[in-house]
Amino acid sequence: MANEKKPRAPMPQLAYRNLRFLESADARSLRIMSEYLDPLARLRKAGVQHTVVFFGSARIPSRKTALQMLREVELRRKQAPGEALEADLKRARMAVHMSRYYEGARELSRLLTQWAMEINTSPHFLMVCSGGGPGIMEAANRGASEAGGKSIGLNIKLPMEQRPNPYISPEFSMLFRYFFMRKLWFAQPALALIVFPGGFGTMDEMWEFLTLLQTHKMGHRATILLYGSKYWKRAVNFGWMLEAGTISSEDLKLLRFVDTPQTAFEILKTELGQRVGSRPFTRQAFV
Repeated sequence: MANEKKPRAPMPQLAYRNLRFLESADARSLRIMSEYLDPLARLRKAGVQHTVVFFGSARIPSRKTALQMLREVELRRKQAPGEALEADLKRARMAVHMSRYYEGARELSRLLTQWAMEINTSPHFLMVCSGGGPGIMEAANRGASEAGGKSIGLNIKLPMEQRPNPYISPEFSMLFRYFFMRKLWFAQPALALIVFPGGFGTMDEMWEFLTLLQTHKMGHRATILLYGSKYWKRAVNFGWMLEAGTISSEDLKLLRFVDTPQTAFEILKTELGQRVGSRPFTRQAFV
């Protein structure tokens, strides 16, 4: 019939709401851009201008946790003595030894956050930033929380899921799919990097920062402190690199060794105090 009504055609889905498309290879550039624009919008809205980044092992426990682990192993060893538990006992004792770095990161973060809140009218002007996970990352966010401040956690989506630690301020808890976009947000707002003992991930981030500064690609100066001189001088033979001619004496000036929260804090307070407020948080500052 001429006046017969045709059924309505289904409404097509908006491309940016099509999750199947957004997860496809064709939309990779959109995913990458979102991991730049979303943090930019969130940090700008909150008034965050500068960060102090903490890197270090996700495997270093707090002193309380390490001592509890040691007591449990010692009890098992007492109840069933034998060589089988000797390796566990050695690891537990090492965990107690390494836990001093967790407590050092926690205290340094507390001092920095407290100082940042005292010198600026904006509560988020200068913030502690971590990789968002456990270990040293947790210690950094925990110290900021204990100072009554907020802190940033830049987590990464991995096959073995890494949960955000409970001390990150919820509005500053971010999850990244791409390592290189996460690296960008570690580096661009950072006025300082404190590197605690760590493994492959920590080394990766440390070399990244050093290379950016060495090649003047950072766009601004950043203070790099290696916390735990005994660990770092044994883990990386910087002296041999210099002797072999693969780095210069000027390159070595990009980093300094510290061994206490108080020493690190005094250096950061002096150097950051001279620079805080000199670099406005604008889109141009992050290009």
